[in-house]
Amino acid sequence: MNSVRSAFLRGVAAAALLLGFAAAPAAAGPFGKLTGVVVDAAGTPQLGATVSILSEDFAAKRSPVQVLTNDRGHFIGDSLLPGTYSVRVTLAGFLPALERNIRVDASLTTIVRVELSSVFTSLDRLRRTPKQQTDSDEWMWVLRTSAATRPVLRYADGEIVEGGAGSAESRRHATAHGRMELVSGARQPGSPSNLADAPSTAFAYEQGLGLGKLVIAGQASYERAAAAGISTLWLPSGEAGRGPQTSMVLRRSFLGNGTPEFRGARMDHADQLRVTDNLMVRYGAEYIIIGLGHPAQSFRPRGEVSWLISPQWRASFTVAPRPLATNDLPASPMQTALFAMDAFPAVMLRNGRPVMESGWHEEVAVERSLGPNIRMIAAVFRDGGSHTAVFGRGGEAGPDMLQDFFSSAFTYDGGATSSTGARVVYEQKIFGDWDTAVIYAYAGALAALPADNAEDPADLRDLLQTRRRHSLAGQISGKLPRFGTRVTASYKWISGPVVTRLDSYGESLYQIDPTLNVTLRQPLPRFLFPGRVEALADFRNLLAQGYVPVNSAEGQLLLIPTFRTIRGGLSFQF
Repeated sequence: MNSVRSAFLRGVAAAALLLGFAAAPAAAGPFGKLTGVVVDAAGTPQLGATVSILSEDFAAKRSPVQVLTNDRGHFIGDSLLPGTYSVRVTLAGFLPALERNIRVDASLTTIVRVELSSVFTSLDRLRRTPKQQTDSDEWMWVLRTSAATRPVLRYADGEIVEGGAGSAESRRHATAHGRMELVSGARQPGSPSNLADAPSTAFAYEQGLGLGKLVIAGQASYERAAAAGISTLWLPSGEAGRGPQTSMVLRRSFLGNGTPEFRGARMDHADQLRVTDNLMVRYGAEYIIIGLGHPAQSFRPRGEVSWLISPQWRASFTVAPRPLATNDLPASPMQTALFAMDAFPAVMLRNGRPVMESGWHEEVAVERSLGPNIRMIAAVFRDGGSHTAVFGRGGEAGPDMLQDFFSSAFTYDGGATSSTGARVVYEQKIFGDWDTAVIYAYAGALAALPADNAEDPADLRDLLQTRRRHSLAGQISGKLPRFGTRVTASYKWISGPVVTRLDSYGESLYQIDPTLNVTLRQPLPRFLFPGRVEALADFRNLLAQGYVPVNSAEGQLLLIPTFRTIRGGLSFQF
């Protein structure tokens, strides 16, 4: 009996021992740590700051972790599951600070540095002269919290310094806090705020607020037409195209005698969410309200889901009225604020009331990397809209034509359109800074049909029907090594006449307009002007192609899918 009892006890002890060994790894778990320091603008550690560590993985439903900083400003978050987190820091007397897209890996410790700012910090920095220049092309080692976040530490010249932007181009942008442009003509011909090609002056200024940036930009046109606008851009992450960004634009234009003034406001917010290492979601929305005798408004959401299938394959699904901002665009925050002032849709008249061009784009795309310098993208898409903008010249202004008083140009509502299409893109980096792209598209666009009876011409809208066309476009861009001139040239061929854009989403996404276009940016010697100065020259539709003459009830008209313009001037960065 005793032997049986002893055997039983030995079995229980062995089982408990085995369970203990089996449970030990599970108790340890694949956890990571997130630690850091909270300081003020002068670098002084802050005691008693509340640090909230929030998971950005909405599917995991993890509870937030909240800790306090010690007397040295340090905090630590233990037992965090691998994933992407946000850190929010609050302390009485300071503005809240937020760090996003912080990657935590199993069995590793991620280190962050959070700087708190007050409402007076930016004013104090304006009065002080920077102690050192970080614009250096020397070798540096970058320590990143994850592949999706900006550097938090940088090792250079034997010491660790606070991190900045990762690329040389970003560092050059970081040294410039102001920008002014003196140009002739609108950046976007046909813009509702400036139909005439009048000279204009634009400026932009960026100011750091804590970890983020606030950019203020303005533009004014004069001579034949008076137009003015102001734009603000808030970047909590400090970089355009990464993390959340919010912009607001106000525009006002005098279109001519006897016509009401154009007044417009546009508010836009965009953000991105990394669900997993391979799944990214970009989303946003814009609200537009205009006044042109009568008010009109529009709310336009957009979204994109991008899935990295493998290192060579990527798939995406997009629903949007226009392309989303991507990390590949080399736009600085000041350029982004300037471009936002021309982001209004085309404005037309319908039954005497203003309407905005509306369109909805749905696209499924697959991207294949063929090496470090080559990639191909194939996409199928559907475009649809209830109001399609048609531009033209000539004839008497009809009741549904928004005429430019300073020229014979007008905008016209071509009605509803709907079509499907496909696009194939081949991109290659040739050498150095030179890139090339070839784009083939097959889609629908409005084309003008001849009137059946010349004695009784039909209304212009009745002469416009959707027709399918082929297009082939090529683009090359780069910088001349000796002179520093940046050149971009493109040409798009279309298989038949059209009066609207063919695959306008793809044109905007890859920055290719119809027909022949050339853009030049030439840096000028620094001894002539302080700061960085560039001469700008932008030539659109150099061969004056694509014009379609029609006869309608409004008279003889010349429909123009893209204007022929020459825009030049100077850009000052300081």
